[in-house]
Amino acid sequence: MDSTFPEGRYRKFSHYLRQRFGGPVRKLSLDAGFSCPNRDGRLSAMGCVFCDPRGFTAREMTGSLALEKQISLQIEKGKTRGITRFMAYFQPYTNTYALREKLKCVYDTILAFPEICALAIGTRPDCVDEDKLNLIAEYTDQYEVWVEYGLQSIHDATLQRLNRGHDAAAFFRALELTRRHSEVRVCVHVILGLPGETAEHEQQTAQTLGRLHVEGVKLHPLYIVKDTALALAQKENPIPLLTQSEYVERAGRFLEQLWPETIIQRLTADCPEDVLLAPLWLPQKTKVIQALENWLQEENTWQGKAYPVLEK
Repeated sequence: MDSTFPEGRYRKFSHYLRQRFGGPVRKLSLDAGFSCPNRDGRLSAMGCVFCDPRGFTAREMTGSLALEKQISLQIEKGKTRGITRFMAYFQPYTNTYALREKLKCVYDTILAFPEICALAIGTRPDCVDEDKLNLIAEYTDQYEVWVEYGLQSIHDATLQRLNRGHDAAAFFRALELTRRHSEVRVCVHVILGLPGETAEHEQQTAQTLGRLHVEGVKLHPLYIVKDTALALAQKENPIPLLTQSEYVERAGRFLEQLWPETIIQRLTADCPEDVLLAPLWLPQKTKVIQALENWLQEENTWQGKAYPVLEK
């Protein structure tokens, strides 16, 4: 086994944060009330076929609470469990989809909370520009800063089927702009088991991210939420969803292709059970992660095992 990962067979985010900040760090899932150009009519009114606000942890938890209240309540809850350091995560929808002045006002909210040590901003690759990234980079003087890009796949045909409203080139442009700020770290969201995609498509996405040396990756399987476009389509023309064992193997093969330094921030998803249609194994997060770790051990493989082959 590769000894790169003293914490296991992949680079765990929790272990990274403990090393970086000297103890556990909990994410604050924050809803700043942003919209999305793929839902408000600028690109389309329906959004991505899989997207529903109830599927976001932050929107489910906080509803219409003021941002300051969202932060303070979650910090108080964390402190009761012995957590003293927190990462502010602007999560639902597109958290760079506003003018610079509005974004600064929103992001500045965290300045009043000394317990916050890191900032993560979830967005779309077609919703950043040089001015917005300059603003985001300003926060690196006080925080570790991540920009999280929803990519899902590098294959344009897949992105079109998902009604993403952007192509893979938009992601490459966004990454190039972000890399002008070396202190800003990039996390990429990928979904496995997408309509029309095979394990080979997913490996190609992983190989591309490996070559790009992205600092972080979030993975989860495709899942279906009530009342989404995907749920409606599923009634008429069902698509096969990954079983737990299929997902475990495909996630493991995905990890093999990545740069060994990439931090794995997520290996499955959160979704309120009352709106989840399928797969029903999704909420069993601990079981899924343990199954993946068992698979890696049984296969005697690890994150980046295939990566040196790609570099030659």
